[in-house]
Amino acid sequence: MRNILLWAITVSLAGFLFGFDTAVISGADLRLQSLWNTSPLIHGLLVMSSALWGTVLGALFGGIPCDRLGRKTTLIIIGVLYVVSAIGSALANDPYVFSLLRFIGGVGIGISSIAVPAYVSEIAPAKYRGRLVATYQFQIVFGILAAFLSNYLIAGSSENDWRFMLGVVAIPSAIFLLLVFSVPESPRWLLLEKNNQQAARAIFLKMGETAQSADAAINEITAAHSTSTHEPLLQKKYFMPIVLAFLIASFNQLSGINFIIYFAPRIFNLAGLDAASSLLSSAGVGTINLIFTMLGLALIDKLGRKTLMLIGSIGYLISLSVITWAFYAGVGGMLVVFFVFAFIAAHAIGQGAVIWVFIAEIFPNSVRAKGQSLGASTHWIYAALITLLMPSFLSSYQPHYIFGFFTLMMLLQLAFVIWMMPETKGRSLESIAHKFH
Repeated sequence: MRNILLWAITVSLAGFLFGFDTAVISGADLRLQSLWNTSPLIHGLLVMSSALWGTVLGALFGGIPCDRLGRKTTLIIIGVLYVVSAIGSALANDPYVFSLLRFIGGVGIGISSIAVPAYVSEIAPAKYRGRLVATYQFQIVFGILAAFLSNYLIAGSSENDWRFMLGVVAIPSAIFLLLVFSVPESPRWLLLEKNNQQAARAIFLKMGETAQSADAAINEITAAHSTSTHEPLLQKKYFMPIVLAFLIASFNQLSGINFIIYFAPRIFNLAGLDAASSLLSSAGVGTINLIFTMLGLALIDKLGRKTLMLIGSIGYLISLSVITWAFYAGVGGMLVVFFVFAFIAAHAIGQGAVIWVFIAEIFPNSVRAKGQSLGASTHWIYAALITLLMPSFLSSYQPHYIFGFFTLMMLLQLAFVIWMMPETKGRSLESIAHKFH
């Protein structure tokens, strides 16, 4: 179990880079729009959402290297993309080069949202799988918090402070790249793609399995899936997992989470806070996110995925309703800050803790990377569109309209959780796959 934990933490560092890269742009948002004098639409397209369009590409096609090259090689590629993007975007001198380098980092993020949950789910014992896969989400929110704190500390240090905000992520990116060479390949991938029982057995033994239990695991995997990972996803027998992955990924972004992460300082400005208080409150967003993600991590294998989603959905509805009313009534300030924090807590314990675990569990081994790709690309298409459009929406509409829309979407999520979402805790990947046949 010690080796499994070490490998899970190592590959989940990709999540830290994911979170840092996602949130760091919020500190440079208004500064870059002023520096390059771009319109709200162009600013949203080139500066704010360029990385997210990269995540869409990475998520759409990231299943290909995952299946063809293996989980480990794909993780190494992710590390290279992160390093190149961090250094390049920090050195960019115009919005076009900047957007290209941010796009490259986004490709790494998109691929990581497939490779990391797939890898960890395939090495984790069933009773610990939820919390081990959720270490990826923990690292994401830890990265978000680090980005907000980094932005707060660097802001005002020089006229080019935004370059330091973006460039500092090159350091953990390089560390991740070096560490990921030490993890083994996924034994399930070795069995399904390479038919290498000897190598898979050796890894199972390193995972703490006995010789007998390793052989039993190999027999179960090979018996359940006689096809390779090149089996197509779009088949009638996978209809239910496809629908579940699409809906949970859609609702994740239709909650408004990326809108708040990307535009936190701007939202707090609209609520009446000054620039310094807005940046500090943004750091508070990251802190709350981290604390409640840790709580979700502790509860996901005890209460289950569905229960956490119910708690999160109710929390979403309460917090978003109050924020909508506060902006409508002109009651801003600390009321908005408090319920944004409550929204973040609801997200962290619900969708944040569950999404990557759930999507990694509901698809069988033979199409897991493709299923991850479907869920992740759905997530990132919504995230990119929301981030692209929000600068224009914020300049054209009052905030209560935007938050009111997110409130309505979370009412639909609650219905999805109650009537459609199955529970997957404590079951082997093979038994979950069998449920949908």
